[in-house]
Amino acid sequence: MIPRHPHRTEDCRAVSEILQRVGDKWTVLVVGKLGDGPLRFNELRAAVGGISQKMLTTTLRGLERDGFVTRTVFPTIPPRVDYELTELGHELLVPVGALGEWARINTVRVQAARVKFDDMHV
Repeated sequence: MIPRHPHRTEDCRAVSEILQRVGDKWTVLVVGKLGDGPLRFNELRAAVGGISQKMLTTTLRGLERDGFVTRTVFPTIPPRVDYELTELGHELLVPVGALGEWARINTVRVQAARVKFDDMHV
């Protein structure tokens, strides 16, 4: 039998790996905030809200490793560190923004579906 949608296992793994990074709650919020321009760590932490220092550090390192964010250290006392989206990061804003907009528009519909489902499965 020939599959209707032929795919390669390597492609599925690659897509899954990227989607894990860009679909993460904190990644979406951080990328969205950096879309307005470079921010220092504490500015970014305040802008995102609710994120711990450790989680922001982990998220930024992952985004930097994947090529979405650059980290620039300025030789001042204390050192100043800015985070900024790369070209790839700016490209990511398009689907992330579209998904965020879709979520805002459809929140009520999703909540109604959840209530209906939960009522049927009590």
